[in-house]
Amino acid sequence: MDCACSNFRSSSLLLLGRSPSLHPHYSFPSKLRFLTLKRLNLAKHARVVRSACGFNENGSVNGFSVTPNKLFMQEAIGAEYGEGFETFRPDGPLKVDVDFLNDRLQEGFLQRIRYAMKPDEAYGLIFSFDNVVADTRTLKLNSWKQLASEEGKEIPEDADVQGRMLYAGADHVLHKLLLWDEAEGELDRLALRFSQLYYDNLLRLSKPVEGLKEWLDAVSTARIPCAVVSSLDRINMTEALERMELKKYFQAIVTEEDGMDSIAHRFLSAAMKLDRKPSKCVVFEDEPRGIAAAHNCTMMAVALIGAHPAYDLVQADLAVASFNELSVINLRRLFANKGSTFMDLQKQVIEKSPPKRKLTIDTIF
Repeated sequence: MDCACSNFRSSSLLLLGRSPSLHPHYSFPSKLRFLTLKRLNLAKHARVVRSACGFNENGSVNGFSVTPNKLFMQEAIGAEYGEGFETFRPDGPLKVDVDFLNDRLQEGFLQRIRYAMKPDEAYGLIFSFDNVVADTRTLKLNSWKQLASEEGKEIPEDADVQGRMLYAGADHVLHKLLLWDEAEGELDRLALRFSQLYYDNLLRLSKPVEGLKEWLDAVSTARIPCAVVSSLDRINMTEALERMELKKYFQAIVTEEDGMDSIAHRFLSAAMKLDRKPSKCVVFEDEPRGIAAAHNCTMMAVALIGAHPAYDLVQADLAVASFNELSVINLRRLFANKGSTFMDLQKQVIEKSPPKRKLTIDTIF
């Protein structure tokens, strides 16, 4: 199979094209020179703020990279029309989309025989790290409360406001939700300090979501491959999984280094690393946006009720309150009445009615 996983991992090279240092230094117009100087001044100011907050010259704290705006913002769903992402191979760029993966990741002859005897192994399970593997909602909310306590401020008690704080970017929370009227440089310091508090809390995380470990034991016994996806960097993700004693259960990890721009792209990357067709994968999510992304990728979606009520998760193929309610037979039932191509595009068949018989009158003279 010429779409090897190692080639797709190079999709993170797309991020390199965004770095201004890689562009050739041609003669820029005066406006561009001014913008370049302005960006340099902003970068210098950011380095001063990071230094004041205890960050090293690489923008990391305690050896871990910090990207507050990307980590705490609402990501795009992606793959609304089945589009995927672009990666690079020795023979040139390669566009990877939903139809491409469903076609190229078809089972071989020997695999089909094995899956006929052990159908559970044909599936792939994809877990979202946030609120599915670890309770990151509590971590984020506690980090905001710690920041407010340090600054002598208070967090609103309104549940709706606190819910929006968990999915919005740090700048938006400070400006629009908490209404902290601070200077721009001070807001940068607060955003970086919030990221530091979050990572400090993440380093103390040692317990996964209730029932997850038992569920992973069950699917591991059934030899079903699993993947976990997150916007965290790989170091933090690996350390967190090792502390929770879950790393051995996941055959693939999709992190910030993979360069995926949306939720759906992370799911597609995970399916590719598991060597499973997207239409044979099951996504475990806790929010409607992740469920929509899974369906855009022709994947099944299992929703965890908790962060969102059950009526917000009606689009999921299965909704449960805890992993303790699941069994491997649930995975079989998800695909039982659909067949292997149930999510493929189908042409609507319009039955043509037979032509009406024309009645003729014979006249006898």
